[in-house]
Amino acid sequence: MPSEAHDQIVSMLRSQGGVGLGEGDIDIVAMRVQIEEMFSQAPTPPETQCHPVDAGGVSAEWIDGPNIDEDRVLLYFHGGGYAMGSISTHRSMVARIAAEAGVRALLIDYRLAPEHPFPAALEDALAAYRFLLDEGYKGNRIAVGGDSAGGGLTLACLLALRDADDPMPEAAIVLSPWVDLEGLGDSMIHKAAADPMVQRESLLKMADLYLDGESPRHPLAAPIHADLAGCPPLYIQAGTAETLLDDSTRIADLARAAGVHVEMDLYEDLVHVFQSFAPQVPESVEAIEKLGAFLRRQL
Repeated sequence: MPSEAHDQIVSMLRSQGGVGLGEGDIDIVAMRVQIEEMFSQAPTPPETQCHPVDAGGVSAEWIDGPNIDEDRVLLYFHGGGYAMGSISTHRSMVARIAAEAGVRALLIDYRLAPEHPFPAALEDALAAYRFLLDEGYKGNRIAVGGDSAGGGLTLACLLALRDADDPMPEAAIVLSPWVDLEGLGDSMIHKAAADPMVQRESLLKMADLYLDGESPRHPLAAPIHADLAGCPPLYIQAGTAETLLDDSTRIADLARAAGVHVEMDLYEDLVHVFQSFAPQVPESVEAIEKLGAFLRRQL
């Protein structure tokens, strides 16, 4: 059973209409304002230092906590349906993950749809990764990660790096990844009533904005249609009360079938990207601790 703190936040989200990805029309400008108001003021851990940086032409931010190994880094891609979200909305959560892992984090503001549709976000992700290589980081000291759309972007980045024969990162973490832009998972229907944040109708509209005429089965836009062979060890977290649950379970099965080492934790009755509720929600704190432990083992 979820904690009282989790359920209180879910109730608040329901009262506010989620994050604009419920049923009906979507207003990108209003959604961007809403998600900024909801998450940008979340505190970072004590002694966190944040510094803006141009990461290969991409606006980004270094996030450094105390007692980190500066030779290891997590490159993180925020969620938001490829159309919203920012460094500000994800700074707190990413800082907590990096602190638990004992690494630096590089959090980027990739270009958003509809102004910049596919493959702009992927181009920025690759530019940021190659910036790290140019800065002297070795692939075996880099992990990549992201949540929701950022989780899909993480997998797309791995595929593009593999196909370009670039040095691969050592590991990847994905939180409730969005990997099927057609919304074909059974959980899109079966979990609709439980999910206060993401509904299929609006998610498909977001996909249309991102794709801008590209096929929803392009493997670099929808990694559920990709061959994942050659990807590094992957850790997936998701809640069972989210419409995107089957995106997590199906991509885990696909990756394992391709020979990828996969670890996955499903959190009973928790919602989409519940990790962002830390430090108020104990399950969120526990999940972030597990993310940190995975990264410590891999890097």
